[in-house]
Amino acid sequence: MSGAVLQAVPGTGIDVSGLNVWFGDHQVLHGVSFSVPEGGALGLVGESGSGKSTVLRALCGLVDQWSGALRIDGAELGKTRSRGFYRVVQMVFQDPFASLHPRHTIDRTLSEPAQVHGLDRVEERVVTALEQVGLDRSFRFRFPHQLSGGQRQRVAIARALMLEPRVLLLDEPTSALDVSIQAEVLNLLKGLQRDLGLTTLMVSHDLAVVSHMCDAVAIMNRGRILETIAAEDLAAGRVDHPYSRQLLRASSGFDRAVIDSFVDWE
Repeated sequence: MSGAVLQAVPGTGIDVSGLNVWFGDHQVLHGVSFSVPEGGALGLVGESGSGKSTVLRALCGLVDQWSGALRIDGAELGKTRSRGFYRVVQMVFQDPFASLHPRHTIDRTLSEPAQVHGLDRVEERVVTALEQVGLDRSFRFRFPHQLSGGQRQRVAIARALMLEPRVLLLDEPTSALDVSIQAEVLNLLKGLQRDLGLTTLMVSHDLAVVSHMCDAVAIMNRGRILETIAAEDLAAGRVDHPYSRQLLRASSGFDRAVIDSFVDWE
């Protein structure tokens, strides 16, 4: 396999400072700040509705009403994103069943981003991207309905790699998959992050997944980051904020007494 097409490029990090987001009159993010160093991996965790995915959407330019400062590789992002931005930043969505066009072959799905951006050696890039995610060239002319859920998510990851990004945003990338397949996809992502030197921001509600994938973890609730800790501290249960301790108890499984002890954090 040729390694010439997908290579790590140095000098990229993510900086978010004082990010506020509104949906209409409702403010959903409040002063969110964090940074991810070049080649690092940060996880955003919290219950549903805590604002995790909204952070990713703001970075990608998918929200209209926001304030604060967003920087990639030291360059400040404005209200719109240039075509060049998507050469640097790519996103893998939660549901591989919804993120691939049902009537497009895998070859077309992977080729289109390269063609839109005027890249050369498109066929070589397609084959290399498939190999990067553990699929051979025989998958090129299949349709999404001919693939398993895990294979579809591998194709979605390959599509993100086609533009040789340096930053990868992951929105619950394994939550729609069977448990037996989740570990394979997570190990694939972790290997790509390491081998390509990708800067990674991952959203998940699964604390074990984030501990495995990330260097550090930011715990969110009601649109705010309550604390940021090292992944090994999360795995060991070393957290400071009461909400973080509550989240850890909830992750251990259903227990009526534990659930009844929970409070609604403001």
